[in-house]
Amino acid sequence: MRSVYGDVGCQLKWTHTPVLEKPGNTPTIKSKKTIKQRFLKLLPCCTPSVAASVSQYSVEDDFELSTVCHRPEGLDKLQEQTKFNKKELQVLYRGFKNECPSGVVNEETFKTIYSTFFPQGDSGAYAHFLFEAFDTNKNGTVSFEDFVFGLSIILRGTINDRLNWAFNLYDLNKDGCITKEEMMDIMKSIYDMMGKYTYPCMQDEAPREHVESFFQKMDRNNDGVVTIDEFIESCQKVGCVCGV
Repeated sequence: MRSVYGDVGCQLKWTHTPVLEKPGNTPTIKSKKTIKQRFLKLLPCCTPSVAASVSQYSVEDDFELSTVCHRPEGLDKLQEQTKFNKKELQVLYRGFKNECPSGVVNEETFKTIYSTFFPQGDSGAYAHFLFEAFDTNKNGTVSFEDFVFGLSIILRGTINDRLNWAFNLYDLNKDGCITKEEMMDIMKSIYDMMGKYTYPCMQDEAPREHVESFFQKMDRNNDGVVTIDEFIESCQKVGCVCGV
């Protein structure tokens, strides 16, 4: 089912790349393919055809559990606070530490990782918005806990949990409502990320048209902003839910 939320909200993409090639090494075709496959499996919001395939995979499918021997401190607490089991948390932590030995990801590193999946465009602005959504403590870094909490909501949260997460992404100044200016910034960043040489060719007015369509469906009282209640109600009515 396609909807305005499918057009706009379902372009949200996030992933954690378990393994990146070290500087100076040339990635093999196989390694590139493996990274891309893992990326596609972890899309938090996508078209129904892709989303259906996401639900068929678990984190266990993406990593080799047999090689895991490290158990991070506080594993039991994280298991209680997320939808992941112990083995999944172990492999997620191992991948996170392989990528970020310091235990945290700053925005520059986040943007670098994200840009590898969109070489045809500029993903910097969109990656910035995503980073801020994951940086719940607003300290300029994303810790393993931040990453796991967000990923748990995106992949296995309730409908309301996922819609609240998506709303928080669009509400750039975190004042409890989405304005046309905020949605325009999001849409421009998505089009910049997709690049100018996509097929079919994207028109210059396409971002503004998406924003107008979004507000026509979501802004129930026509006051120029979309509240969390309007957002959730509209998304539930059209049957499009992040990650489903």
